[in-house]
Amino acid sequence: MSIKSKENSMPIYVAIDMTTKKRLFWCLCLLLVFVVWYVFFGAGRSEQYAAMKQSMDEYETLLRETREQILDRLKMCQRDCQHWDPEAPVIYAVTPTYARPVQKAELTRLSQTLMHVSNLHWIVIEDAVKKSSLVENLLARTNLNHTHLFVQTPVPYRRKGSPRGVEQRNAALRWLRKNKTMNDKGVVYFADDDNSYSLQVFDEMRYTKEVSVWPVGLVGGLMVEKPILNLTTGKVVGWNSAWRPDRPFPIDMAGFAISLQHILKKSKAYFAYNVSGGFQESHILQQLTVRENLEPKADNCTQVLVWHTRTEGPRLTEENKLIARGIHSDVGLEV
Repeated sequence: MSIKSKENSMPIYVAIDMTTKKRLFWCLCLLLVFVVWYVFFGAGRSEQYAAMKQSMDEYETLLRETREQILDRLKMCQRDCQHWDPEAPVIYAVTPTYARPVQKAELTRLSQTLMHVSNLHWIVIEDAVKKSSLVENLLARTNLNHTHLFVQTPVPYRRKGSPRGVEQRNAALRWLRKNKTMNDKGVVYFADDDNSYSLQVFDEMRYTKEVSVWPVGLVGGLMVEKPILNLTTGKVVGWNSAWRPDRPFPIDMAGFAISLQHILKKSKAYFAYNVSGGFQESHILQQLTVRENLEPKADNCTQVLVWHTRTEGPRLTEENKLIARGIHSDVGLEV
């Protein structure tokens, strides 16, 4: 009985031993395959993973820095635009400009004023064949809402004595008529870069219904050139202009503003070259209104809030001597 039992048990031990060997064999095979895979592929993949992780870390850092820059920019915009009222009319200040020694100085002075005006959009138009980096850089630093345009004055009208700014102001009018609708509330003001402006003048013009007017200081050979009012009706009946008082509107470009809706309505109104010097204001206003409809501002035209202060041309005698020698004092600088 015991012998039979022993004989019967032998195959069981042998089967168990063979099964274990097979398992060990397959485990060794799998281990060998893993080792071969790691040697030929795994190590390289690890380097790739390490490189990818480094790149991801760098991207994460860049995104974090960019996010911080965006947040800083938003804070700056919120600070600079904190007086923007979506319900108030927008003032579209139109400024023609051209390259000259005092260009940056005058644009800087004007921009410093405009930065204090709420709801303002500055339209700057260069008399040039392309935008200049000087004006682009200046506009970028102001954080003002702005549009930067350029158009060159035709050659026949570049001579001395020809009206300046015609092409540029017309470009601004075209831009407004293309980009704005009758639903947009606003006022258009031709703000030359060689004038001085009180902040109050922008408050005065903001709610212009058609065309508003006010005095201008230091213009036309007078201390002040201003509309004359009928004290009973409050209507404009004339001007105290000394130069060509027979003009239909003897007024300076800085002395009036036009509602945006009126500009859009009078879509054919433009400045022109074929008018006498000093008649540009009369030419545009004759297309827009009549004297009886003018809206006096600045406390019934008793306050001077804008001055025609032309910057004196700088004396650059020493600079001209340097230029004759092929040298410039402003190399690498924007002056």
